[in-house]
Amino acid sequence: MSNEEKTSTTGIGEGMGKAGTVVKEGVVSSLKGINEIEAEIVSLVRNTVSNALRATGAVAGEGINVTKDVVKGAISATEEVGTGLILSTKSVAKGVVMGVSDVGGDVVTVASQTVKGAVKGAAEVGADVALVARRSVDGVIEATKEIGGNVEEVAAVAVSGAIEAAGAIGNTALKAVKDILVGVVEGVKDVASAALPKAKTSISEEKTFAKETGEIPEVTTRTKGKRGE
Repeated sequence: MSNEEKTSTTGIGEGMGKAGTVVKEGVVSSLKGINEIEAEIVSLVRNTVSNALRATGAVAGEGINVTKDVVKGAISATEEVGTGLILSTKSVAKGVVMGVSDVGGDVVTVASQTVKGAVKGAAEVGADVALVARRSVDGVIEATKEIGGNVEEVAAVAVSGAIEAAGAIGNTALKAVKDILVGVVEGVKDVASAALPKAKTSISEEKTFAKETGEIPEVTTRTKGKRGE
């Protein structure tokens, strides 16, 4: 390879390196911007919810009404701007739960209502119902972790709420929401059985299990016991 060729190759390498750096810096800057926006939304919603509940003095009764109002406000905002519902849903859901927690409200009930409202709102404006469901569930779970709440319980009601709301929309929405939330329930202890129960083990599967392991399935043992065998 001649000196000119070496110089040319090096130049291209340096050029690609610089271009990669520019893209990297741009992406990092954009992501930082997104994180800042999300933090602002969480703060805005949290303060709005807690202030509204303190003003009414009836945390238990008003929590759900305020939640519905806040979710509607967020959806209306995205309608005006024309985009951003999926991005903002997690922050809104997180802010609602934290705001209710600040005034000693029922976080579990509000978590369910928030997710239901987000899913219903997504359907009304033609947004991706499954993604909005996932983001809102992620938001309430993240908030519950930060406030030291019962993550398993909140995750269970949030997932159930999303499925219930999707079911009211239609079978396509229901399937999409169930599919996207499988990963959520698998990641939280004891939620899978409560929110997305698996099919019962068949008798043939139990027999196969017994042959392979040499163990007698518990169901079979109970049945024999009842029959007095």
